[in-house]
Amino acid sequence: MNEQLPVLRDVDGGTAKLMPDVDRARAWLLTVDGAPQSYVDLDDPAHLEFEYARRLAHVIDLAGRQDAPLDAVHLGGGALTLPRYVAATRPGSRQDVVEADRGLLALVAEWLPLPGDADVTVHAADARAWVESAPADSADIVIADVFGGSRVPAHLTSLSYARAAERVLRPTGIYAANLADGAPFTFLRSQLANFAAVFGELALIAEPSVLRGRRFGNTLLLASQSPIDVASLTRLVAADAFPARVTDGAALARLMGDAAPVEDKDAVASPEPPAGAFSVG
Repeated sequence: MNEQLPVLRDVDGGTAKLMPDVDRARAWLLTVDGAPQSYVDLDDPAHLEFEYARRLAHVIDLAGRQDAPLDAVHLGGGALTLPRYVAATRPGSRQDVVEADRGLLALVAEWLPLPGDADVTVHAADARAWVESAPADSADIVIADVFGGSRVPAHLTSLSYARAAERVLRPTGIYAANLADGAPFTFLRSQLANFAAVFGELALIAEPSVLRGRRFGNTLLLASQSPIDVASLTRLVAADAFPARVTDGAALARLMGDAAPVEDKDAVASPEPPAGAFSVG
């Protein structure tokens, strides 16, 4: 077997690097400016290396009718890890991927092509602009994993954006966003306030050490107009290699505190991670 070599390329958002996994024949880690973006195993799309991706997969597994195809929207493409997962685990799903970085899309298309039977449409577009123009009530799940470098862009952190995302979802649909923050959680609390103003149900998935303020890390914000299956999610994330916790109800309200929704004019990007929080060699 020929040894795979790293691939380095300038993309719109910086310098992208594809690094082969020496333990898996056709698996790759994608970084941009040293920050991990995606991990893909072309032979096993259900293999999810990143903890936050596995937690998002649990949300996907519980979305809609069990094992039925999904209409899914992915804001932020990366290496298309989760679209591949949906195509493999929910055959017949229709998916839209929105990624603004055309250079990154070209790199992924060349080196990590999608399976031929995957019904995935990739849009080179800004996530918010695409959502605001998308058909209403058209998605079972919207997954937001949009980062400019290591930060969520400001125009995706406002109340108006939350309303736009809600419009695209069906009444039983679920919104899931990958966010990153640390104590005192000023950014995370503002996001909870935005989505609490729009959706009837909220939940948060995070490792206890993150919520206790011991370290900066990923949190998954879930929002829906229908009840979220917190009990099933709790069992699934607790059984992962790095167990997480699901927070909802009164505990989530306490975390949100007196945070107020953020208008577009006041919106800011998520905080810069501390040095070394997510970077790899």
